[in-house]
Amino acid sequence: MNDFQISLIGIAGVFVAGVFTYNKIQEYKAKKSVERAFSTDHDDVLMRTGDTPPASGARHEPSFSLDSAAPGVAGGEASAAAAALGAVAAEFETDAADPAAPPAAPRANNVTPAAEQATALVDPLIDCLLPLALEGAARGDKLLPVLQTLRMVGNKPVHYIGLAVSGDWEPIVHGGVYTKLQGGVQLASRSTALNELEYSELVTRLRAMADEIGAEPEIPDMIEVMAEARNLHRFVAGHDAQLGVNLQTNGAPWAISTLLGALEKQGFDVRPDGRYVMPDGEGGHLFSLSTNVTLAEETTPRLTLLLDVPCVAPARDGFGAMVACAKSLVGRLDATIVDDYNQPLSDTALSEIAGQVQDFYAEMNDADIPAGSIRALRLFS
Repeated sequence: MNDFQISLIGIAGVFVAGVFTYNKIQEYKAKKSVERAFSTDHDDVLMRTGDTPPASGARHEPSFSLDSAAPGVAGGEASAAAAALGAVAAEFETDAADPAAPPAAPRANNVTPAAEQATALVDPLIDCLLPLALEGAARGDKLLPVLQTLRMVGNKPVHYIGLAVSGDWEPIVHGGVYTKLQGGVQLASRSTALNELEYSELVTRLRAMADEIGAEPEIPDMIEVMAEARNLHRFVAGHDAQLGVNLQTNGAPWAISTLLGALEKQGFDVRPDGRYVMPDGEGGHLFSLSTNVTLAEETTPRLTLLLDVPCVAPARDGFGAMVACAKSLVGRLDATIVDDYNQPLSDTALSEIAGQVQDFYAEMNDADIPAGSIRALRLFS
């Protein structure tokens, strides 16, 4: 082996070592990037306390506290979350003079019905906005079948609106022509917040869908989206309040068959799922009623009226209507209004609770998520 061959072998060895070192550096950088993207160690003012939010869907006694030091559905954590949500909402304020900007919450009387529907579908306060720049104007007929392929991520709905040729944002419909699209995935539901895995799935599916319709998606930063999702879910968990008023028989248990007549006379409807609900006159309901027994039982000694507080607008006075209904049933059924511990509830106690309900509604208004609003119904459905 001559000197020239030895030199070639040496050069080749140096080259291979250089390539190996370069690949290791790139692998390390990629690993650190992924770790940063999925890290949950960044600062979150709402995650600094050790308190755990109340379990979703849990029914609360007909009393709750707004004291920041007390646990409950409307304590200090909920107030902090409300403040954080207000800050998030401010970041999404858009210039009304810019027709290409996605719509903010309607504030003026001249907002068109289509714009209101668009805001209800893609709401900057409770959705992660997903702008989609189209290569050219596209018809709703061609867009809708593709958009239908990405409507849910986990249990979070995904909605879309379009900038019509008229210059207004509106729901995408057959026959419409759109120059831009705006997607939105709901940041939180009653049960969970949007998480990293769901968001990664969303991004992957969104890119594939965008390629199919000839659009370029603008992907928000994962860490920022996760922080907003946790803030919103913390607010939802802190305001997931259900108030119950119980009726206890003063004598023998009631026969279920005879109860039906009394409940129908009181105005209750029986839903297909077997629930008894008090209709609100507009297709919804104010509160529900449970017999507290299985369908196989023939009698029950106790009824429970249940108000889903964030889902009923203050103007409907759901709690007042529920108490009035309970008092009427007391006469019909020979019963006593009691709490969960079978202690009678006096008019004074019920009045105090009614005042606390109003304070609860005020907190929701301060967070721009009024009870009974479209926002609230989406979050607490």
